[in-house]
Amino acid sequence: MLDDILSKLPPAAKYPNLLVGVETGDDSAVYKINDEQAVVATTDFFMPIVDDPYDFGRISATNALSDIYAIGGQPIMALAIAGFPVNSMSDEDIAQVLAGGAAVCEAAGVPVAGGHTIDAKEPIYGLAVTGLIHPDKIKRNSDGRAGDVLILGKGLGVGILGAAMNKDELDPEGYKVMVESTTQLNSVGAELASLTEVNALTDVTGFGLCGHMFEFCKGAGLSATINWDQLPLLDTVLDYAQKGYNTGAAGRNWESYSGQVVVPDGMEQWQKNLLMDPQTSGGLLVSCPPEAAEKVLKTFHDAGFDSACIIGELRDGDTRVTVT
Repeated sequence: MLDDILSKLPPAAKYPNLLVGVETGDDSAVYKINDEQAVVATTDFFMPIVDDPYDFGRISATNALSDIYAIGGQPIMALAIAGFPVNSMSDEDIAQVLAGGAAVCEAAGVPVAGGHTIDAKEPIYGLAVTGLIHPDKIKRNSDGRAGDVLILGKGLGVGILGAAMNKDELDPEGYKVMVESTTQLNSVGAELASLTEVNALTDVTGFGLCGHMFEFCKGAGLSATINWDQLPLLDTVLDYAQKGYNTGAAGRNWESYSGQVVVPDGMEQWQKNLLMDPQTSGGLLVSCPPEAAEKVLKTFHDAGFDSACIIGELRDGDTRVTVT
């Protein structure tokens, strides 16, 4: 429904300096200032996905900043967006949420320059982030080319670990893995955008791998093939996935994209769950020519993304995602 509403907004063509708007489904908007600079802007916030208020703040801030990195931008400033049940949530816990977000922004070299809070029934926290990018270095999710390989920067399974946590069945190691992944800044996106060989870039978040992969395909008018055996999974995820832990969001993702995703006959349900598992602050997804893959992978690995690997390729053909 929201996509239908957004599609009725004035088209970007009416505003020639709006280089990226709602048309491609990218996570950030980009507005050209001059031939050397463009402003990147985004906002993202959600309710707690963990009980620890400090970790909640860290995860939410990392997720919001990722939208800037996912188009190749460099964040320069953030504003906090927050709602707290002030009569039932302690001042200490509220301070911890804000401190967690500020710590991530500090690590990113970004000041939290202000913000806005309201009294809310449930805690809500996130950021409105402003960044900069050279207009020639913008990496949309719609510019992949046939023959490109697809590289994913982080392991999958955040949603499944979260589902186990919600049932009080996630062990300490699983919680550690989940928090480490969701608080790892995707700041390598700005460096990837400087590589002329990188054609398209996005981050894998709420629509899961196959949902975001289909957006890649739709924008470029191409088909994608994903190799199941090459998919990186977060440590401990396989065990929880095979035990049946899953999220309602993964099911909704399948309802939305099942007509565009083809899986092998006999694929196990837990495997299907992972393909649509919603990721909070998930990995960057890159499209580049095969001859540039080594350079892209080195860029990821040098930045600490040890799980980054090739997971498939783009091809000419019907706009869909095929898992082999």
